[in-house]
Amino acid sequence: MRKIRVLVVDDSMMFRSLLVKALNDDPALEVVAVAGDAYGARDAIIEHKPDVMTLDVEMPGMSGIEFLRKLMPQYPLPTVVISALNKSVFDALEAGAVDFVNKPSGLNNAQLAQFMRRELGTKIKIASTVKVGKLKTPQAVTKPVMADKAGPVQPENNNIRVIAIGASTGGTEATCTLLKGLGGDLPAILIAQHMPPGFTNMYAQRLNEQCRMVVKEAKHGDLVQPGVALVAPGDAQMKLIKGPDGRLAVDCRSTERVNGHCPSVDVLFDSVAAVCKNKAMGIILTGMGGDGSKGLLNLKNQGARTIGQDELSCVVYGMPKVAFDIGAVQYQLPLTKIPEKIYALLK
Repeated sequence: MRKIRVLVVDDSMMFRSLLVKALNDDPALEVVAVAGDAYGARDAIIEHKPDVMTLDVEMPGMSGIEFLRKLMPQYPLPTVVISALNKSVFDALEAGAVDFVNKPSGLNNAQLAQFMRRELGTKIKIASTVKVGKLKTPQAVTKPVMADKAGPVQPENNNIRVIAIGASTGGTEATCTLLKGLGGDLPAILIAQHMPPGFTNMYAQRLNEQCRMVVKEAKHGDLVQPGVALVAPGDAQMKLIKGPDGRLAVDCRSTERVNGHCPSVDVLFDSVAAVCKNKAMGIILTGMGGDGSKGLLNLKNQGARTIGQDELSCVVYGMPKVAFDIGAVQYQLPLTKIPEKIYALLK
């Protein structure tokens, strides 16, 4: 089987060497070139034609984000960003990176190499399957009538109490695009996005700045309210619960991985199905694997409305495909058509 050809770009010679060894230890990967800055990376791309690039965000001369913005329109190359806990990683994803890996601190070289081989190696393999050229194709987003962002708003339709959204690879941008097409006049929204701890809080803040609704990282016991979107913390499973007074809230205590993920989309969807039954909506977006598919089927079987992102608009048509194949998806739509469908179902 042909190996995945990787270009490693990082300004630290020591870290480059560590990455090269860690990745070359994976029989499916082959590091074909390394570069210490964006200019060396450009030359290496032309000469070696890699399948995937790993990219440091902070580099001398030209940052990784600026490099991505210049590179992607001319040479769309699947890229996995390596970043410390920094909100600039979302700028990199917006610029066209497929995914990112959090560079952990406090590990010795052997532990770091093992982490990179496991975490980064897996994301490189996923990135190699992505057709990056279509990610930034301009599409008109259906713009519904939106309420001003002024905190919780009671929606006119009281049948749907919760809209649950799940996503993985490519989901940070997909969820952002979806929420930008919505107003603050909706039922409560709960979001499970596969993402490391720390980054989910920055992601929620970014969404809150860009969207009409209120968005925040969920905390255990947070009330679930119309007009407010809660993002599952990156180190907890988020479940919908009903208190003794009948009010809805979230439980964010468990850290056990489900389907290999924490947070898991299945955990969220199953809890929404148990609490809200037919008074809910489930939406599954781009991502690798099958997390969320069984939970979405559970929602559908309880009478909830279910939507899946279509193949053409997905970065990775994995999770939505599995959900569609098992009959969990009632409506399969391009990402930019989902806001319109949400409003139609609420009516």
